[in-house]
Amino acid sequence: MAQQFCTFYLNSIHFGIPIEQVQEIIRHQIPVRVPLAESDVCGLINLRGQIITVVNLKRRLDMPTATTEQPLDAAQYNVVICANEDVVSLEIDQLDDILDLSEEDFEPPPATLQGTLRPLLQGAYKLANGFLLVLDPAKVLEIKPQS
Repeated sequence: MAQQFCTFYLNSIHFGIPIEQVQEIIRHQIPVRVPLAESDVCGLINLRGQIITVVNLKRRLDMPTATTEQPLDAAQYNVVICANEDVVSLEIDQLDDILDLSEEDFEPPPATLQGTLRPLLQGAYKLANGFLLVLDPAKVLEIKPQS
C-alpha cells in the first residue's frame, strides 16, 4: 500500500509530512511578532480569517540557520499542517513534490541520527538519490520544555 508525502528541503535535507496532515502550501507571509514567544515561533499570520502560528522549522529541529536573513522577496513557502486539532504554518527552504511511497520501504529512524531530530521522526524512506526523513507533525508541534 502506498502513502503520499508532501516533501521539502531544510538545509539540503529532504523531509516529508504525510499528505493527509497538510492543509495547504502558501507563499511566505511576513508574520506579526509575538512578544515573549519561544525563539522558534516567528509570529502569527492571518490566513483567510484564521490566525495561525508560524514556526521556524529549522529552529524547532535545532538545525543551523543562515547567519544573514534572506531577502523579503526570496521565494519561500510555508506548509500549513494540521495535527492534534492545531493548525500551524511551518517555514521551509524549498518545496519539492508529492511522493507516493510504499509502506514496505519504510524504516524506523536511523540509529545513528542523534539530537533533537530523531524523536520527531516517524521514520525514513530510501530514495534513488538519498533519503526522505518523515516528520511526525504531532511531535513537531509539541511545546518544548523551557530550559
